Amino acid sequence: MIAIDSEIQAKDLKSALDKFWQLSAEKISAIEKEYPQNQGSPVFTVDGKYATRGWTEWTQGFQFGSSILQFDATGEKSFLEKGKLKTHQYMAPHISHTGVHDHGFNNVSTYGNLLRLMVEEKIPYVEWEKNYYELALKISGAVQASRWSPIKDGGFMYSFNGPHSLFVDTIRTVRILMLSHSLGHVLQEENDKKVNLLVRGLQHAKATADYSVYYGEGRDRYDLWGRTAHESVFNTNDGNYRCPNSQQGYTGFSTWTRGLAWAMCGFAEELEYIETLSDASLKAFGDPAEIKAFLLKAATASCDFYIEHTPTDGIPYWDTGAPNLHKLGDYLSRPADPYNDFEPVDSSAAAIGAQGLLRLGHYLKKSGDAAKGEKYWQAGLTVLKTLLDEPYLSTDKNHQGLILHSIYHEPNGWDNVPAGQKIACNESSMWGDYHARELALYVQRIIDKDTYYTFFNCLS
Repeated sequence: MIAIDSEIQAKDLKSALDKFWQLSAEKISAIEKEYPQNQGSPVFTVDGKYATRGWTEWTQGFQFGSSILQFDATGEKSFLEKGKLKTHQYMAPHISHTGVHDHGFNNVSTYGNLLRLMVEEKIPYVEWEKNYYELALKISGAVQASRWSPIKDGGFMYSFNGPHSLFVDTIRTVRILMLSHSLGHVLQEENDKKVNLLVRGLQHAKATADYSVYYGEGRDRYDLWGRTAHESVFNTNDGNYRCPNSQQGYTGFSTWTRGLAWAMCGFAEELEYIETLSDASLKAFGDPAEIKAFLLKAATASCDFYIEHTPTDGIPYWDTGAPNLHKLGDYLSRPADPYNDFEPVDSSAAAIGAQGLLRLGHYLKKSGDAAKGEKYWQAGLTVLKTLLDEPYLSTDKNHQGLILHSIYHEPNGWDNVPAGQKIACNESSMWGDYHARELALYVQRIIDKDTYYTFFNCLS
């Protein structure tokens, strides 16, 4: 389990964060200069150079969003201008993309971040520009919400696999519905039926909490507190749940750690969001106390599982049931080894999960549970400290990635195995690099006593 550093403070990471942003600028500039945009979105690196992968378009917002975060962290205006220009040139199709469950990734990372900077008065207020960003978020949320599968106790936004498929990933992208709702928008269906996007978002969150997260309550023989399933499969004829499954993990009965991290981060930030809403608006879905309870239970369980089933330095292996983990011996009692001979680690899961730990810790401390909140907060700082140093921080100027040892799709064999290695390692991903930047910005703002960073800071 993670050896939580109870002494480290956010300010202790200041010099490491300065180095991180310097390297980040170099990586963004290298991709801008060297990557051929006409090949499609950059997804992950192969021998240190970003390459694309035709599956779904879910990473382009992370590319341009990284430039926007770089400006936020450093004030370097050239990155703001690049982020704005590329968002305008390339992101419009993502607003109306009906074929993916990733709107909260692509469009909150670009239009959402730009609107947030304006609301936070970090960039000049321009009325038409504000309206442009708001319209993009409104429409994106409605399009995302239209990918809807009803089930007996609610419904969910289905994955690219089809209407039977609930992905745990989508709990982090559901925030686009929350923004669209808070901006005053609704989805209109047949006969002008108006769909409340807050209700639909909470229905999706509840389905994810009920079916994607386990609580040690005996659902199956592998039911452990906080374990997650990548995919939950439903019978679309009658709305009944059928079974867990996995696309990028090892099995439906093991835990793909990036999916776990999406749950940690997504549930924690939704907890923060509902605190800004009135009881009257929440009652459109149900009892506000019950909403808070299911979000808190899912966030706490997933964060607990991460702490318990991750090596001491906070970097997880790609799946807690990966078939060759047993060959590593007592791997949870020592730091992760990205260069071992048997199973890859996934640093992108660490970058995502650490933000979930920090947000849950902050939420609990604000709610009066200081001791419990401190545990998650310190765990998040422990993970960040590891990511800000080698062998995870990429210091090679010829490598375009920022955070090394990210895994995309181990079962499909998509990840590069470098010469001389037996497993995939030493590569980066666009989502891993972006979320490392989000994580770094979150902590930097804490250090600088700046505005607390949330996705919903873009709401004026």
